[in-house]
Amino acid sequence: MRTPQVVQTEGLPDQVTIYEVGPRDGLQNESAIVDVKVKAEFIRRLVDAGLRTVETTSFVHPKWVPQLADATELLEQLDLPDDVRAPVLVPNERGLDRALAAGVREIAIFASATETFAAKNLNSTVDEQFAMFTPTVERALAAGLSVRGYVSMCYGDPWEGDVPIEQVVTVGARLVDLGCHELSLGDTIGVATPGHVTALISAFAKAGVGTDKLAVHFHDTYGQALANTLTALREGVTTVDSSAGGLGGCPYAESATGNLATEDLLWQLNGLGISTGVDLPKLVETSVWMAEQLGKPSPSRVVQALAG
Repeated sequence: MRTPQVVQTEGLPDQVTIYEVGPRDGLQNESAIVDVKVKAEFIRRLVDAGLRTVETTSFVHPKWVPQLADATELLEQLDLPDDVRAPVLVPNERGLDRALAAGVREIAIFASATETFAAKNLNSTVDEQFAMFTPTVERALAAGLSVRGYVSMCYGDPWEGDVPIEQVVTVGARLVDLGCHELSLGDTIGVATPGHVTALISAFAKAGVGTDKLAVHFHDTYGQALANTLTALREGVTTVDSSAGGLGGCPYAESATGNLATEDLLWQLNGLGISTGVDLPKLVETSVWMAEQLGKPSPSRVVQALAG
């Protein structure tokens, strides 16, 4: 299997953590319901390929995301190594109750930087969403869980257009103040460009939220995900969200296309000599297998190139 020639570049981290979102953010956007045994095998294969952070599922009401209605059953089928982080997304205290009952050690909450998306996704306003998050985060922290915060629509909103940088920072900083150990900045509709990425990360730094607390989550709608990721790495970010095979998008934003493919990200990082601990050939095999289960080809350029 072809591998990139390694040429290191100054100003980049030696190591990057890949936060794999395929089993949750990827599969929730599939029209077909994937069998729970297939999901469990998918996660096991991802871990076997070397991924050490895999977001497994979401404890949302099955009416809203029927693709993940089997969250409890899925977790019962998993027996992952102790060094693997297996966070789950929870929308509120009811979701937290289910997550705690399932024995999870890490959760994520999902916030909006814009009013329209907050109304459509959370049935709330930007300000009111924190009334929902606060007891959820407080209880999770009291139970010894780690909490990640997602901020969606950081770079643009399909209904509102441009999103002021200070508006994104205000929402993100409030999540950090609540106790979120990590903040993932989501380019939900894939409109970010490198200058915008730099400006947003710099604005967070001025607000006291450093890159040690930031992760980036790019969609590839306009082909900018890898360029934006490289920009974020140059700014000091070392955690990158991606989805095996390029699965996923957002069911509440029709213009959102697939996430940055983990294989495409790995090709870039491997060529830069940046360590991830992930075996690219094994991951490609996994995404080819998953594409067969879904009955459609992977959109990942690297999967297409290496799978022949």
